[in-house]
Amino acid sequence: MDPASPPEQLSVVNQQLLNSWGRSESAAVSLRRFLCYGSESATYSTKECALGIESALGLMRLIEGTRGVEVVDEIRRFNLEGRAVRPNPSLFALAVCSQNADCRTRQASIRALKDLCRTPTQLFTFVQYKKELKQGSGMWGRALRRAVADWYNSQDGMSLARTVTKCKHRAGWSHQDLLRLSHMKPTDDTVAVVCKYITKGWKGVQEVYADRENSEEVQKVFVYLEAVEKAKRCTDEQELIHLIEEQRLEKEQILTSHLRSKEVWKALLKEMPIAVLLKHLGKLTANKVLAAGSADVAAVCERIQDESALKKVKTHPFNILVASENYKRGHGKRSKLKWDPDRDIVQALDCAFSRSISTVEATGKRFLVAVDVSSSLSSVTHGSSISSVAAAAAMCLVIAQTEPDAQIVVFSEGSVRPCAVSSDMTFMQIAAQLIQTPGGSTDCALPITWASENDKTVDIFIIFTNNQTSGRENPADTLKTYRQKIGLFSKLIVCGLIASSLSVADPEDCGMLDICGFDSQAVDVIRNFALDVI
Repeated sequence: MDPASPPEQLSVVNQQLLNSWGRSESAAVSLRRFLCYGSESATYSTKECALGIESALGLMRLIEGTRGVEVVDEIRRFNLEGRAVRPNPSLFALAVCSQNADCRTRQASIRALKDLCRTPTQLFTFVQYKKELKQGSGMWGRALRRAVADWYNSQDGMSLARTVTKCKHRAGWSHQDLLRLSHMKPTDDTVAVVCKYITKGWKGVQEVYADRENSEEVQKVFVYLEAVEKAKRCTDEQELIHLIEEQRLEKEQILTSHLRSKEVWKALLKEMPIAVLLKHLGKLTANKVLAAGSADVAAVCERIQDESALKKVKTHPFNILVASENYKRGHGKRSKLKWDPDRDIVQALDCAFSRSISTVEATGKRFLVAVDVSSSLSSVTHGSSISSVAAAAAMCLVIAQTEPDAQIVVFSEGSVRPCAVSSDMTFMQIAAQLIQTPGGSTDCALPITWASENDKTVDIFIIFTNNQTSGRENPADTLKTYRQKIGLFSKLIVCGLIASSLSVADPEDCGMLDICGFDSQAVDVIRNFALDVI
C-alpha cells in the first residue's frame, strides 16, 4: 500500500466525515489536531503556545471553503466526546467561526456555545477571543447577547450560585461585565437572586430578599450566598468550619488567611475532589493537616485508593504517578515548602497507581513500545517534573497491562532486546529493566527495523527517548518501508521526554506524531492518535 495514500485503517466515523466534506485527509486531520492540542502540526508539546490565526490556517481554509457549519459541528462533537486535551483551541476555533461572513456558520457557532462553555472560565475565554478577533464595529451583537444570557438562564439557581462564587473573573472579564453587555434578563426566580448578587452585591440581595416571603428554592440560594459572605468575614474558626460543612463550600470560596488553619483544611478535605487532593498532599503534610497515624490520613488513603472513585473521575495512572513521585520527593518544585512523606500515604499512592490501571480502556491496537537506553534516563521529563525512566516505565506498564497485544523492548545502538512484562509486575520492576548501562548513539529506526525483520505486525509504534534520533536510517522512511512490507498503515509516535523540539515525524504523513516532553495530556493525545481521532 502507498504510505502517502489515505489509510485503509481509518475509523468509519473519520472516513465518513472525510467523504462528506469532500476534502483531503490532511485538512480533517489538521483540524482535529488543532482542536485536540492547539496545533495543526504533527507535534504535541507540553509547552502550550498562544493561539492565533497563523496557527489555524487549515481551519481558516475549511471555513472559507463554505464548510463552516460542518466545522462547527465537528468542534462541538469533538468536545462532547471528550477528545480535546486542552479547552482553549476549541474555544478559539468557535470564536473564529462566529466571526465568519457566512450567516449559517455564525448562527451554528453561537448555538454551540452552551456545549463548549461549561464553566465561567471557558465563557470568559471565548468572549476574549471574540474581542481579539473582532475588527471594525463592536462585537456585542444580538446573537452573542442572547447566547450569553441563555448561558446564565440555562442553569438552576444553586448551580449558578456555586459557579459564580468560585470563579468571579478570568481573561479580563467578570460576570458583572457579561450581564451588563448581554442585557441579561433572568427567566427564573433563583437565577434572579444570583444576578442581583453579581450586579449589586450581597447588600443588594439583602435589600430585596431578606424580609420577603421567598419560595423554598429562592431561600436555598439566599442561604447559600449568605454562607459565602459569612465565610469571608468570619473570625470564628468553628463557625467557618460549620459553614464549610453545611453548605459544602470549596477552597476557592475561602479567604487565603483562613487557609492557614489546619482545622479549616480538614473540613475542606471531606468534599475535596481527588485531583485537587492529589495536588495538595505535600502542602497538607507540611502543614501537619495530615499527621502521621491520624484519622485524617486514614480517610485520605481510603479515598485515593477507591477504585470506583478513580474510575468515575477518569484519573489516569500517569496522573497518580506524577502526584506520587512529587510527594515522595519531599519538597516543592519551585517553592521552599518541605515535608516528610507519610509512609501510609506513599503506600496508598502506590496502591492507587496499580488499581487505576484497571480503569484504562484498551484501544484494541497492536503496540510495540520501545525505550531508548542508549543514554541515562535519569533526566527530568519536561512537563511532568518526574524522571524520564519513571514516565517511560509507567507507560510501558499501563500499555502492557491494558492492551491485549503489546510488546515492550529496549534498544541502544545496533541492539533491540524484548522486555518481559507480566500482569503481576510492579512499577519498580519495570523501571529496573529500563535502567541500563548507557552506550552508543540513538537510532529510533531500530525498533521498526527489528519488527520488520522478526515479522511483527504492529499498528502503533511508540518510542521513548532522551535524545534526538541520529541513526543511519530516517525513522519516517523506515516506517514507510515497513508499511509496504506488512501491508498495513502502521503509525509512529516518538516521545522526546526531555526535548523542546523534535523533527522525526514527516509533516505530510498523518500516521506520524512527535511528542515533546510528557504530561497527562500527552497520554490522551496518544490515545486519540491510536484510535484515528487525530
